[in-house]
Amino acid sequence: MVARYYRRFFTLKNFIHLYIMSSLVIQDKNHSYKKIAIFASGAGSNAKKIIEYFAGHEGIFVGLIVCNKPGAGVLQIAAEFHIPVLLIEKEQFFQGNGYIDELKDAGIDFIVLAGFLWKIPQMLIHAYRNKIVNIHPALLPKFGGKGMYGSKVHEAVIAAGEKESGITIHYVDEHYDNGDVIFQATCTVLESDTPDSLAAKIHRLEHANFARVVEECVRRL
Repeated sequence: MVARYYRRFFTLKNFIHLYIMSSLVIQDKNHSYKKIAIFASGAGSNAKKIIEYFAGHEGIFVGLIVCNKPGAGVLQIAAEFHIPVLLIEKEQFFQGNGYIDELKDAGIDFIVLAGFLWKIPQMLIHAYRNKIVNIHPALLPKFGGKGMYGSKVHEAVIAAGEKESGITIHYVDEHYDNGDVIFQATCTVLESDTPDSLAAKIHRLEHANFARVVEECVRRL
């Protein structure tokens, strides 16, 4: 096995930059590695757990972080772990080719949405059919759809008097929170719960399960 570090810098149209920082490329003629791209818009706690889970994995590694917010915390996590970053721009994402060429050039086999707030364009879904997964902080089909993310979900769960909430990991299709469910885990909602306390329970479920379920999905490719 040969490990090689390299740096590549690209300038793309519409002032979008793909920059690869100290990317570790693993070459092994006798082994097929699957490369994951994580799409994230925020702090990146789920992204970090996934990166840590696959560090040193025999067949799967996180090869790219895709982000739509230049100041997002996930970019610092990418730098910490020396993972390439693709900063994307809205017009190119929705009106262009959805960055399919960049993803293919990077050798991406599977996409994980981890707190990514843009809807995935149809072209990208077709290019990675059944190879894009998302995690939602509620038990779909309840409390899903456009605008239902983060604290808004937890507020709605509590307002509805639900006794149970949880996470749903599902494949991504052309509609919000609509793809086939892969995995769900639950937690109890107490009368004393607030959106913040419920969010903490949900984060524990996400961190305990997301990376493992991603691994199972990638192994089936």
